[in-house]
Amino acid sequence: MTDSAARFAALRLIRSANVGPVTFRALIDRYGDAIRAIDALPLLAQRGGGRPPLLADEAIVRREIAAVRSLGGRYLLLGDPDYPPLLTELDNAPPALIVRGDLSLPARPCVALVGARNASAAAVRFARGLAEELGAAGFVVVSGLARGIDTAAHGGAIGHATIGVIASGIDVVFPPENRDLQEAVATQGLLVAEQAPGTQPLARHFPSRNRIIAGLSLGTVVIEAAPKSGSLITARLAGEAGREVMAVPGSPLDPRAQGCNLLIREGATLVQTAADVAEMLRPIDPRALRAPGSGYVPQPATPADADDRDRSRITTLLGPVPVAIDELVRQSGRPTAIVQTVLLELELAGRLERHAGGRVSLT
Repeated sequence: MTDSAARFAALRLIRSANVGPVTFRALIDRYGDAIRAIDALPLLAQRGGGRPPLLADEAIVRREIAAVRSLGGRYLLLGDPDYPPLLTELDNAPPALIVRGDLSLPARPCVALVGARNASAAAVRFARGLAEELGAAGFVVVSGLARGIDTAAHGGAIGHATIGVIASGIDVVFPPENRDLQEAVATQGLLVAEQAPGTQPLARHFPSRNRIIAGLSLGTVVIEAAPKSGSLITARLAGEAGREVMAVPGSPLDPRAQGCNLLIREGATLVQTAADVAEMLRPIDPRALRAPGSGYVPQPATPADADDRDRSRITTLLGPVPVAIDELVRQSGRPTAIVQTVLLELELAGRLERHAGGRVSLT
């Protein structure tokens, strides 16, 4: 995405209300670029039974761009040549990333190491050693710059190659004690943020951060994690994206090991060494090596416009309980393109919420 007006419009679109990653991609595919998509928003929201979404103020977007530049960062927009190739494969890939550091790292074989913030001393030592060995073996270690396992993973890989993905703006450090580590990642590796500068790390931002960690990586290794922890969310997202899920076993007496042991019981690969990880991620035949795609290219098509009967039928099937889009297609008897159009209209009208696993519900 090289045209400056189109890039500005794309950033303004993703910073606007009711426009998430899935909706952004649907709009670009439908209209070809963000300029035409913005022009179409009022009509789409009207068809969805709501008011047009509040567009991001142009002055605020310009201030954000100036802030990114002053911080030494740059934008990677979906479709840019340097946009991480594996991340492009996600349906909800971030339309805009803010980065500092070495842009060549996401194109190399990446592996995510995640785990408990309150990790045991043994787990921290293991994570640091595993990250160092994986880095020496040519892997880029991806983690979230949180306390515990994340900190150990970055610390072990910093002398080789590491990517840190944060849930805040690129100028915000969390936890505060990782200030020096975050700066080291930005200068010696790659620091990645989806949120605008100045954004604090709110709870709702961490699942979004986790999908980026999983999406950048060929596989995810979990080292100590309690049930229902953020690390297990990352593992689930990795599995949904078709990536390898691995876990380090732990003592049944330690609650911090329950999540890892559960993953292994459910089919995750048990790993104990860097060699185990490499064996999972490197094919026996080099010709089978997963080649990154050519990146996201919008595929504008003739819009599939829905009529009032379509909208009524599909909206009637929706409720407060999330339902899979495939199920809506089956029960409505409408073509997938029509169902997607109605969902797009509802979301822009502020009436639809998207959930993990391709599920949707009425707000």
